[in-house]
Formats: sequence, C-alpha cells, structure tokens
Amino acid sequence: MNFEKTILITGGAGFIGSHVVRRFVTRYPGCRVVNADKLTYAGNLENLADIEKHDNYSFEKIDIVDKQAVTGLFKKYRFDGVIHLAAESHVDRSISAPDEFVMTNIIGTVNLLNAALNAWKDNFSNKLFYHISTDEVYGSLGDNGLFTEETAYDPKSPYSASKASSDHLVRAYSHTFGIPVVVSNCSNNYGPNQFPEKLIPLAINNIRNKKPVPVYGRGENVRDWLYVEDHAAAIDLIYHSGRRGETYNIGSNNEWKNIDLIRLLCRIMDRRMNREPGESEKLITFVKDRPGHDLRYAIDSSKLQNELGWKPIPDFGKGLEMTVDWYLTNSKWLENVISGEYEKYYDSMYSGR
Repeated sequence: MNFEKTILITGGAGFIGSHVVRRFVTRYPGCRVVNADKLTYAGNLENLADIEKHDNYSFEKIDIVDKQAVTGLFKKYRFDGVIHLAAESHVDRSISAPDEFVMTNIIGTVNLLNAALNAWKDNFSNKLFYHISTDEVYGSLGDNGLFTEETAYDPKSPYSASKASSDHLVRAYSHTFGIPVVVSNCSNNYGPNQFPEKLIPLAINNIRNKKPVPVYGRGENVRDWLYVEDHAAAIDLIYHSGRRGETYNIGSNNEWKNIDLIRLLCRIMDRRMNREPGESEKLITFVKDRPGHDLRYAIDSSKLQNELGWKPIPDFGKGLEMTVDWYLTNSKWLENVISGEYEKYYDSMYSGR
C-alpha cells in the first residue's frame, strides 16, 4: 500500500502516546503511523488493541537510547515526520533513579534528532520534528500568574531538568542545522489508560479497594488538569497547522489543589460505588512531602486557542467522571497493569515477528 506520508510516534504505547497513535491512525488512513516504544512498565500495547490490525499502523519495539536502532528505523521507514513523546515522566522515579531520565529524555532525544538530520538534510521540505514536553520545565508559580511560551526555564527536579535539556537541544538543532521543529509544553494529563502510579488512577484504584489514598503534605499543591483526548487533539492541530519553530503551551485553565481534587474524586466514587457520602474521604492519608515539590503549575494556552482554534473540555467534573467510569469499567486492564500481566501481550502478539 502506498502512503502519502509516514510518521514516527515515539512512546506510542504509553498513556498520552496511545491516544495520539489512535487518533492519527483512525483520522488519517492515508498516513502510515509507526509506533516505536521500548515497552517499559508504562508502555502497554493493550492500549492499542483496537487499532493494531489497521493497514496504516506498525509497531517497532526499540529503545531510543540505542543509537543504531534509531538510525535503522529511519532507514527502514524514511519518515516524513516525528512526534516525540517517549520519555521517563514520573517525578518520584526521577528522584530515586535520575540516570534513567538523563539517558531516555536527553540521549534518546539527541539520537532521534541526529537520525532525522541525517535522513532529511538534503531536503527539509514537508518534514517536521515535533517534540512534546511539560510545563514542569518552567519551575513553580506563586499564587498568581500563568506560564506562557516566554516564561524562563527553571526546572526543579531531575525529571523536569532532563525535559528542559531536551527542549533546548531540539531548538538548538533547529537553529544550527535547520531541522523544522515545533515544541509544546502541556499541563498534567488525566484520563483513560494512565499508569496507576499517577495521582488520579492511583486514587481511583485505592478508593475502589478501600485502601489509603496518599496525599503529599497538606495537599496544597496546585495543578492545571488536561484531559488526555484534549491533549491529543491539540497535538494533531499543532502537527498539521502549527507554525514551524514555535512553542505552544497546552493547558485547560483548570487549576485544582490536590486535596480538593481528591475530595471531588471521593464524592464521585461514593456515588459510583453506592457508598455513603463521605465514606471514601476517610481513606485520605497525608504523607511526607516529596523533595523539591513545586507548589503550583498553571498554563496560559491562549496562543494555541487563538491561532489554531483549540478548545479543552470546559467541565473538569465531567472529564473526571468519564475517567472514573473508564477505570471502573476496565478494572481488568488496571489489574493486568498492576500485576504486570500486560507484558505478556507483546509476547503473544509480536514475538517471532
């Protein structure tokens, strides 16, 4: 089958990546989508079981830290574009194992940039390297103000520092070598298929099983929550219509203190689980705050909304209810992830290929 173009999506078996892969595979049948993922603990091919038989979808199990593997991938597929999502992303893990974040988020990004440069250097037309990053590179806000695309970088954790480094490298390759790039920085994502080390799926699972729900400090930290499908739609718009060389912030103007978010989640779970009002809230357990915990993140996404017409879900309560319903309906998925059973899916579907 002849395709109009071929796009590499790294980290496409992960939480955000799987939603982006599904969107591109189903919306653009004339485009071949290659999902490259290492399948770490957070990568799960079961997330894409509904589209894995599509003619325009291919999966490649590689580690972007492996320079030869990345180079070979570009030679095999002759990519027209890259949407780079693969990253170590959990702040707590970056504190206990910072080396892994340096290798994946920095070295892995450089390997992709070098491969793209070598493949495209004779003709950059109709090519794009799209790098997805985080609002955490901007550091921490006080009680007022928003992160804009001009906010100075001030990362505070090994995770955010490694992402800040990769952002700078992407822009440096654009300025030095001429690679067409675009960068986006997003706020905290939530929604279906998120690995249960993150706050919302962890809380849903613990409430479901009547286990303690840990909250750092007094729960005063503030985050701007972005529904994952809204993020995927923004990535789609930016890839196809964003101005080359630009940065776009993606946020929902949806700030919540962690403790208020958890209490709302408890109320939703009480209704869904037919429990007495307030029963789930008794599970909240305050724990020692993590080192260097940023107080507040909040994003100004007006550039993205004004230029490209993107809009997020206006009602966070609705998005949270859809998320709760998905996890309760897909409890088997959650159990497989927690037990590690999902790792057998790759062996059953792709071993010997």
